[in-house]
Amino acid sequence: MRSDQPAQRNNSSGSEVSLDIPPNAIYNTSRDCIVQDDDNADKRSACTMTTEWMKQTSANIFRKKTLYKRLPVLTWLPKYNREDFVGDLMAGITVGLTVIPQGLAYAGIAGLDLQYGLYGCFMGCFIYILLGSSKDVPVGPTAISALLTFQTAHGVWQKAVLLTFLTGLIEIAMGIFRLGFLIDFVSGPVSAGFTSAGSLIIFTSQLKDLLGVNTKGDTFVDMWISVFSDLHNISWNDAGLGVACIIVLLTMRAMASTSFGPKESSEKSFCQKFWSGLFWVVGTSRNAVLIIVTSAIGYYLLSSGIDIFRMVGYVPQGLPKFSVPPFSMTTLTNGTSGEPIEIHESFGQMVSSLGSGLIVVPLISLLENMAVVQAFANGKPCDATQELIAVGVCNVANSFAQGFRGNGGIARGAVLNSSGVRTQMSNIYTGLIVIVALLYLTPAFYYIPKAALAAVIMAAVIFMIQYRVVKPMWRSKKSDLIPGLATFVACLVLPLQLGILVGIGINIVFILYHAARPKLRVETLCTSNDIKYLMLTPDRCLIFPSVEFVRNVITKQGRKSTLPVVIDCTHIYGADFTAAKVVSSMIDDFENRQQKLYFFNLQQRVAQVFEGINNNLQVIYDMNTLEMRLSGKEEENTSKL
Repeated sequence: MRSDQPAQRNNSSGSEVSLDIPPNAIYNTSRDCIVQDDDNADKRSACTMTTEWMKQTSANIFRKKTLYKRLPVLTWLPKYNREDFVGDLMAGITVGLTVIPQGLAYAGIAGLDLQYGLYGCFMGCFIYILLGSSKDVPVGPTAISALLTFQTAHGVWQKAVLLTFLTGLIEIAMGIFRLGFLIDFVSGPVSAGFTSAGSLIIFTSQLKDLLGVNTKGDTFVDMWISVFSDLHNISWNDAGLGVACIIVLLTMRAMASTSFGPKESSEKSFCQKFWSGLFWVVGTSRNAVLIIVTSAIGYYLLSSGIDIFRMVGYVPQGLPKFSVPPFSMTTLTNGTSGEPIEIHESFGQMVSSLGSGLIVVPLISLLENMAVVQAFANGKPCDATQELIAVGVCNVANSFAQGFRGNGGIARGAVLNSSGVRTQMSNIYTGLIVIVALLYLTPAFYYIPKAALAAVIMAAVIFMIQYRVVKPMWRSKKSDLIPGLATFVACLVLPLQLGILVGIGINIVFILYHAARPKLRVETLCTSNDIKYLMLTPDRCLIFPSVEFVRNVITKQGRKSTLPVVIDCTHIYGADFTAAKVVSSMIDDFENRQQKLYFFNLQQRVAQVFEGINNNLQVIYDMNTLEMRLSGKEEENTSKL
């Protein structure tokens, strides 16, 4: 390797060689490697090495710092006080009144009987108290998770419960192996396109209860084809009730942000505080208020013999039967002769039918959950690994209670935060309210009009359409609209889990393209002695997708003149074997043309990669040496490394 450093004498051989030692650094090459025979290492058995590894791992796991990190309850519970209790109680009750109607409605989105929506609303709450890292995460079904459950399990409760169990295990494994970084591959535009498309699909799926028409199909296009084919069967009574409920919900939503009197709370009178608080409570619990009022109306009408609305119907009373998730299933179907036929599906067949949902569902769950955590973190660091473990364990527990997928929802998180939540303990009160509803209130669910539940969902999802990001994206970077719009269209035309994969794939293609086409700044510079040379500066590392492109640019610029070429390697922080081969070929080309080629400020680890293929590198680490080389005043010392 050719160097810019003075020669040093090798005392053992008497010969003079040059060592490339950058200023204030040590450059280790292959000559520095000393091979030693360690007889003791051979004597260590595999059992001994395994035992030592297990001891070291156990010591790391059971360190106080690790325990406090993986059991966040140990951090806040010792400090729990009366103010925390009051704040958590009020917030938990508020979210509990919200989650009951939402749980019933989300079960409809998932294509399941309504009780399954409530089954997934309490076990996760209790688990999250111990493992959750954020006080603002209310664990339970969300609109997106319900839709993904429907498109993956197709309304079969056994498969929905198995999906909950398996995706929970996958999330735990992702947490253990620290794979939370995977959400970094879902960019903002892709997430916005996915969420917007999902919102439209959920809105369309509720037309079956709002209008009384069919909404068959897994995609947005299929659903609307089904709707138009069945428009003649519209139930005008249900449609009128549903539209009225949506208007009422939107009005009550506006009430939650209504404030009377001065903006500062300290300047308000008692009456102004009372009315502001009342409006906030009514607006926040609007879903529960609407369901209570409409179910009372439904009960009165049915008691009077007036049957003009389609009701929810019977909902089983009591807690679910706690058991292991179904690992096989048998269904009955009618054969061609009309006789019932039993169809048995093994565990492998059930898993195969879930398909890509096993990967997409945990990824989207993490995305939703971290959106809640980051929204209310107030600049504090967020632990994606801990959230993966917490939500994974919550869903495994849900599957033993026959519940379907759940995680933190941004809407309920906002309610929880605005309700004055203090710690994760608020989840216990939410879970207890759901249990009380299952034990004592399910007979009243019979009289809830289906149109009212549909209105609850439709009034919520219209605010999930992220049209506001288009204008800033257009002003900031127009090319980001491509993966966003592609994801949006793909999610409407294809099943949702495939649509998001298309968006991620397009985003990765953009990333790879930029990695394969780095920018090179080309300058013609002069030394203090007016000697001209070309300075080429790549802006990133050299790896196999980009190195051929960089070589072509350097070779093209070099052939345009006979000037020496200097490659500024300041930004080259990494290289691979392919890059080393291409650089070696480029060095040979320049030598054959008898044109000088220097590598300026090449990092040690990158130089080691290059020298593995070609040790004729000419590396320079300061401008004075570079000028001397270009002027020919310094004799180049050479060392084969």
